[in-house]
Amino acid sequence: MRPRLDWRGIALIAGSAAAAAGFAWPFFAPALPQDAQNAVPYLALALVPAIVAALLLALDRQFASAKAVALLGVLGAIGAATRVLGDTVGGIEPVFVVLILAGRALGARFGFLLGLVVMTVSAIITGGVGPWLPFQLFACAWVAAGAGLLPRIRSRIGELVMLAVYGALASWIVGALLNLWFWPFAIASGSSISYAPDASGVANLKAFALYSLATSTLTWDTVRALTTVVGIALIGRPVLAALRRAKL
Repeated sequence: MRPRLDWRGIALIAGSAAAAAGFAWPFFAPALPQDAQNAVPYLALALVPAIVAALLLALDRQFASAKAVALLGVLGAIGAATRVLGDTVGGIEPVFVVLILAGRALGARFGFLLGLVVMTVSAIITGGVGPWLPFQLFACAWVAAGAGLLPRIRSRIGELVMLAVYGALASWIVGALLNLWFWPFAIASGSSISYAPDASGVANLKAFALYSLATSTLTWDTVRALTTVVGIALIGRPVLAALRRAKL
């Protein structure tokens, strides 16, 4: 039986909704590209309290035991290592395999926290701390948490297929989300894929879809999707079994 949604879960959802609004600001807050570029560090800073709140809310009784903390530390280290590896080979990011399998086996709240830990540690290791980091933190936390919220499936093969499909979709969606923070000032104005502050939200959504498709969806994000699918297919079954035994 899945745990019921308590006030901590509701607060995490509310914080995630606020973060989602931060991702989507180009569609409802018109700004000139230069203004957008200047505003991004402040927008990223505004997400930090939501991240801290999510961390505190996730640290409830589920993480009161030394075993749970140790498991979080081990998986966080593994996830950070796989992300560092992915930074050296374009698009091959096995970190999604770790996040999805852990989130599925150990629950959405654990997965959310693991996503925050993995991205923070890997950013410190690689020197990748900047205005993009809060967006990456939430995106990866959502990927892991989403795996824990997927419906139960009795068939082990069916579960792996579901996780593989989820991993592929998450790879493309996260790639698009992470394009949002810099898209308004990434392309010179006047093209069919440029951000236009005076255009409607629908028009900018179409332009962004074309931009994301051309710059990452068909290349980097697709490689990430394939890596995730192959990784889940190869190690999903034994890793899920091991994590579920560790959870007991």
